This record gives sequence, structure tokens and C-alpha cells, in this order.
Amino acid sequence: MKAIVLQENREFQLEDVEIPQPLDHQIQVKIKASGFNPIDYQMTEDGSERKLLHSPILGREFSGIVSAIGKNVTDFKIGDAVFCGSGSMGSNGTYAEYICAPEAIAVHKPSNISFEEAAAIPSAGLTALQAFKRINASFSDSILITGAAGGVGNLFVKILIANGFQNFVVTAGNENSISALLDLGVKPKQIINYKKEEIYATALSLNGNKSFDIAVDLVGNNVAEIAAKLLKTNGIYVDVTNFSTPESRGILFSKGAAILNISNYAYGLEKRYDYYKNGLNELRLLLEQQKITAPAILIVGDLEVNTVKNAHTILRENKTEGKKLIMKI
Repeated sequence: MKAIVLQENREFQLEDVEIPQPLDHQIQVKIKASGFNPIDYQMTEDGSERKLLHSPILGREFSGIVSAIGKNVTDFKIGDAVFCGSGSMGSNGTYAEYICAPEAIAVHKPSNISFEEAAAIPSAGLTALQAFKRINASFSDSILITGAAGGVGNLFVKILIANGFQNFVVTAGNENSISALLDLGVKPKQIINYKKEEIYATALSLNGNKSFDIAVDLVGNNVAEIAAKLLKTNGIYVDVTNFSTPESRGILFSKGAAILNISNYAYGLEKRYDYYKNGLNELRLLLEQQKITAPAILIVGDLEVNTVKNAHTILRENKTEGKKLIMKI
């Protein structure tokens, strides 16, 4: 099969490699679309994410057609359309024509969305769903969401609205992001344009001059500090980015905040396959019932080295403009 392989010199090269064969409880999938994530480029650099590199073929989420099954597979047959967030649990990454993954983490693709849209769901969708479940919010809780127009934020807001939540305020930084949030059903009075308005004062004003019960930080760094200041004593702070600062941690400690670190990877380490299967099934049902819509996507290109380089550059420079980057295969 064709695959884009990370070399020792950290350059990418298109190569012919052996097609992986499914183990007893695995499915082999002919990949139709692969999603890009920030962790992809981070694993090519010196840093903590590099230790997560389990294959020289990168990529962590995909959609495609089942092309072979292991002898103990019961949930799928050849020809089924599936989507999956394989992480480090697949035979290789998703910058390739084929992958083998445990059937226990794969789910049937919703029939009303494309393969490209399906490949955009697993990482951001599972992160958003986990955050929603762990905050265990009531309708009276006030929620601040920073960076709501990004991949995770977009789906988190969709899940909130689908479940009847309206008491939230979001931040966004450009007209495209604001327009996308309005299209979701977010009201103009719930949106802070941080390019034009000061987040702290505006958020307090929109919340009746009260601190927020819950803060969901999808931006990090100095915005994490503002979100921490806006949280009430003993409030819930959701950290998705891990871009906290000493000051934000100090503020949260002094407020006695409950800090929820959101990580899909934690379940992968423990081989908690039920987390992936159940979460993706919940998202599949929401999509099929049209309670939420698929993420906005940008198809960067086909299975080529330049596609990967361009996608990594867009991610590194944070220029996705709220769209999930996809490679067609």
C-alpha cells in the first residue's frame, strides 16, 4: 500500500509498504479520509508529545470501508462503512491506504454524512463529549467557553444546545468564527469578539456581573488566566489544551477549583475500548438524528507529502479558522 512515512531526519516520504493484516479481533479498513490533529506535527518535534509516536506513519482518526476481518470479529462485515479514532491502538497511522484496528473501537459511519466529515469527528467529538459529561452541568449553571469556534468548541456547543443548555457565553476572534457560531444557534449576546472586546469585563457583564460556575478553556496561555479569574470559588475548570500557566494554576488553587483535565489518550493507555465505542456511537446517533451537524472541514489534498506538509503548517500556525483538516485517500 501507499503510505506517508516519517523518516529519521523528520522529513516525510511517500513509500510502498506492506498492507497490514487483521488479528483475530481486528478489522482491516481501506481508508477513505484521514483527519489531521495538532499532535501530528507535535510528534515530529522535540517535546513531550514525541513519546506518543508509535508508528512512523502518523495520523489518529479516519473513515473508510472494511476490507477484511479477523476470525473473531462479530460487529462488522466486509463492505461496511466505518469511522474511528485509532490513536496508538491501530496497526499504523492513518496517512496510509489501509489500517487494522480493534473492532471494539470502531463504529458504523452515519449514513447522512460524507467520509470526509466522518473522519473529522473522533478526536474533537470524543473530547467535547467527555467534557460535557464530566462537568455534569445543570441548566442553571453559567458556562464560559473560550475558543468556541474551534474543532472541540464547535462540537461542545452543538452538544450543549442539543441537550437544551442556553446559559453560556463564548469567545471568538473573527467574523467567520462568529458567523459559524450564529449558524449553530448561539445568540449574538452570548458571543464575545475578543479582538474588539475585553474578555474579562464583557464576560462578567453578560453573566449579570457574577462569576461563572463552569469555565471551559480551549485556548490556554493568557486566556487561561482570564478564564480562571472569571470562575467562581469552588467552580469547575475544564482544561483541554494543557496550556495552563503558573498564574492560572495559582488562581485556580486559591479558588479551590475542581480542575478537569480532558484526555482521550488516557483511555487509550488503559485499552478502555468501551470509551471509544460508546462515545462514537453517541455521536453517531446525534448526527443521524440531526441533533448535531458534522464539523466544518477543509480538504487539504490527497495522499501526498505536500498535503501533510501543508496541513502541519496550517496547524502549527493556528490558521485552521475553525475547520477540521482532512486528507482524501
